[in-house]
Amino acid sequence: MNFLPQRLFKFYLFVFFSLTGISMTGAQTNKTIDLKGIWRFDTDRKDTGVQERWFSKKLPDKITLPGSMTENYKGDDVTLHTEWTASIYDSSFFYNPRLEKFRKQDNLKLPFWLTPVKYYVGVAWYQTDIEVPASWNGDLIQLFLERPHTETRVWINDKEIGMQNSLCVPHIFEISRYLKKGKNTISLRIDNRTKDIDVGKDSHSITDQTQGNWNGVVGRLELQAIPQTFIEDVQIYPDVQAKKALVKLNIEGKSSGTITLEAQSFNGDRKHTVTPLTVQFSAKGNQTPVEIELPMGNDMLTWNEFHPNLYKLKVTLNTGKKTDIREVQFGMRDFSIKGKYFYVNGQKTILRGTVENCVFPLTGYAPMDVASWERVFRICKDFGLNHMRFHSFCPPEAAFKAADLVGFYLQPEGPSWPNHGSSLGDGRPVDDYLWEESKRIVKEYGNYPSFCMFAIGNEPRGRWVAWVSKFVDYWKATDSRRVYTGASVGNSWAWQPRNEFHVKAGARGLAWEQMPESNSDYRARIDTVKQPYVSHETGQWCVFPDFTEIKKYTGVMRARNFELFREDLKDRNMGDLSAEFLQASGKLQALCYKHEIEKTLRTPDYAGFQLLSLNDYSGQGTALVGVLNAFWEEKGYINAWEFRRFCAPTVLLSRMDKFVFTNNETMTANIEAANFGEKELKQQPTDWKVTDAYGKILAKGQLAAKDITIGNCQQLGTINLPLNTFDKAQKLNLEVSFACSDVSNNWDFWVYPQTLPEVNTSGIYITDKLDDQAQSTLNNGGKVLLLTAGKIEQGKDVVQYLTPAFWNTSWFKMRPPHTVGTLINNYHPILEDFPTDTYTNVQWWELIYKAQTMEMNNFPASFQPIVQTIDTWFINRKLGMLFEAKVGNGKIVVCSADLRSDLQNRPVARQLYYSIVQYMNSHKFNPEQTLNISVIEDLFKKEGERLNINTKDAPDELKNKVL
Repeated sequence: MNFLPQRLFKFYLFVFFSLTGISMTGAQTNKTIDLKGIWRFDTDRKDTGVQERWFSKKLPDKITLPGSMTENYKGDDVTLHTEWTASIYDSSFFYNPRLEKFRKQDNLKLPFWLTPVKYYVGVAWYQTDIEVPASWNGDLIQLFLERPHTETRVWINDKEIGMQNSLCVPHIFEISRYLKKGKNTISLRIDNRTKDIDVGKDSHSITDQTQGNWNGVVGRLELQAIPQTFIEDVQIYPDVQAKKALVKLNIEGKSSGTITLEAQSFNGDRKHTVTPLTVQFSAKGNQTPVEIELPMGNDMLTWNEFHPNLYKLKVTLNTGKKTDIREVQFGMRDFSIKGKYFYVNGQKTILRGTVENCVFPLTGYAPMDVASWERVFRICKDFGLNHMRFHSFCPPEAAFKAADLVGFYLQPEGPSWPNHGSSLGDGRPVDDYLWEESKRIVKEYGNYPSFCMFAIGNEPRGRWVAWVSKFVDYWKATDSRRVYTGASVGNSWAWQPRNEFHVKAGARGLAWEQMPESNSDYRARIDTVKQPYVSHETGQWCVFPDFTEIKKYTGVMRARNFELFREDLKDRNMGDLSAEFLQASGKLQALCYKHEIEKTLRTPDYAGFQLLSLNDYSGQGTALVGVLNAFWEEKGYINAWEFRRFCAPTVLLSRMDKFVFTNNETMTANIEAANFGEKELKQQPTDWKVTDAYGKILAKGQLAAKDITIGNCQQLGTINLPLNTFDKAQKLNLEVSFACSDVSNNWDFWVYPQTLPEVNTSGIYITDKLDDQAQSTLNNGGKVLLLTAGKIEQGKDVVQYLTPAFWNTSWFKMRPPHTVGTLINNYHPILEDFPTDTYTNVQWWELIYKAQTMEMNNFPASFQPIVQTIDTWFINRKLGMLFEAKVGNGKIVVCSADLRSDLQNRPVARQLYYSIVQYMNSHKFNPEQTLNISVIEDLFKKEGERLNINTKDAPDELKNKVL
């Protein structure tokens, strides 16, 4: 599916907001001066600017704000010795002789993450001159910086105003008393170093793994004039059941007056205007809390993923002399927990989520405009999702506004992954910082209905359980508008006893150490958990890089990592195969996501999943785990419609014991529904059909109509198909669907003959070693079938499963599997009697799981195997499981899959063996490529290429201890 280009999408959204009259730029509707433009600038590398009073002099350089230093090409060139804000667990790049050319400055290509065009960590100064209008006399004047990175100190003329260091909310400075008539100078000192407050160098709020540790200010930069008595804060607490909202105000100033509340819906099909309400208030000191109950009326509109109806509340404070107005976006939404599920406005839902890691390679920071975020959320929704977790960072206000419009449930987090050098609960400054930061986040974004869940961060170390327990208890008692968990964690982390829900690994993954099936679920892993369980970072299935993506990195990041992988693949004489590697590995990746998501949906009492992730992750060694690239674009092997068949509000599921059958068996599929859609489905019949590889319908039927309620594990009926009419091996497809809807799903399965015709092997020498007879046969023009399973030395270190590499082999230090799929030349006549796609589908499990593959780096450059294992892109070894060649005067087929043991119970291996022998007995057996026999002998004798990771430290997931 094609999506709107980002620029065009922004234009349409701007038109929408213009026509509806909704402000895109914030809640305060008072006087402002926009400060965007050219500022004076200088870097303060030695941090002497305060001592040398840089705020009293004109800075020599220039820079454009809003923006980062990197966007303005300020900073240093990246070198091999750049000190990054990030962990590196695989330092082999710095030592591997084969990669030496990429370590030279004129060809520097780092494999760990994207490379910024410039890099700077330290102090930088920004300066501009302003004149305050005379009409602002008597007003309070604030300097508003929407998202600086990170610590800001502000001077007006030569007077310091103060310091702020939030990573999540605007920095606002009250500067009235420091201003003079005429021209004033604003000096900003911004410091992006990690100092006493260490949130963790891999936190997505600061890390070079994704957005980059940039220096600057983005979003809105402005002066704001407000009355002496003003509305400091507005918090709205919807009560959906009672059809009212409690509006809590904080009034600063000493004047009394009236407060008027006006609310109107603005984005739905229906319009609703709430009866205005005016109340008197009396100031009590300089801070006056005011609570007003606002009846919403019987025509009240609610907010959820299906109908994201929004209201704009206008709060007018009139003190007689001055008027202050605040406009706040909100929705009538209740997000609660009953038992093990989440409920939205009383209706059970399941979270179908992805993790957002601040991957925005054009800017290097999260978008500050609504249009960019709406594009992301609508793409996610088109892929069947309804939820997003922000891993160790909190997005800007624009993200909440966009999610409100789309109907998307958000879990922002505190800006911390307190690990890899930091910790939580050990009395470090980060403890207090995160506590206060959580308050700032809830105050700033708490009114947005999309803000449904909250955690302090990701995978802490230290004495963190007690800290997060206190955090959850505090917020449960303080603000009931959302639900709370302490931290999102992996499986080896301790349980958090005070959580309202859990985001935890452990109930995820595919049990493909056994033959693939679709009957199992995760209930045994979560049945003792009393709270809703959301899977932590589901998936993480790797795919080969898409090198056509390189040209898209036209902003602050360059894909030098991709360039390295591409050049290395070319050096290995496989550069022309990159597109095929992408498609073959991508099909396998999509298959894994399908099976894992379906397994989650089959599990009773499972509250949801969070993919890591729908789009690629650019750091931690380059984790290409998305079916979309870093720009949220499709890669060509699965589209949104195909993904939505198994990931949607309503999904049809099939419980099958296996996908490989023989023709003396019956294919049995128990069909069920997971329905978390808008409505129950009354008397819904289920259609089914079985088709062959060409789409011909071989069988069809309809299951009895049933009422389908909200929930999963709803049995619809059983499909039984005797397979005795199929006398040849073939791939079939079972499709089930609801008539007159877009709800459908399908599964490939295979049928093989239980008994194959006897094959004539009299003219073929079949062996598992290159013995004297094999060599004699070849010298005399004969045929040899060399079955090398378990005998390979050159390549024995390569471990392959049916699933691809997890996350990537660099970050996880070559934890198996090491491969990302298999490229199969299914047009080759050797596979004429062996039905297969160009990639490994589940029937290949019998042949591939923990099977040996052959390292073929020393084979002739142009030599290509028929079945080619796709290595991790960090090594790019040429690997193969099946090849043919002319050797001497004879011909040979070499296969490293096990085609000998227990064939009576292994129909796939039996069929491949049959197909190979049939081919070798035919006139088609005429290999085009020639090999010296010594190259084949090396497979049994020589050690394969190995990678020394060098780094001693490792991610916590590789450490066998509870954290």
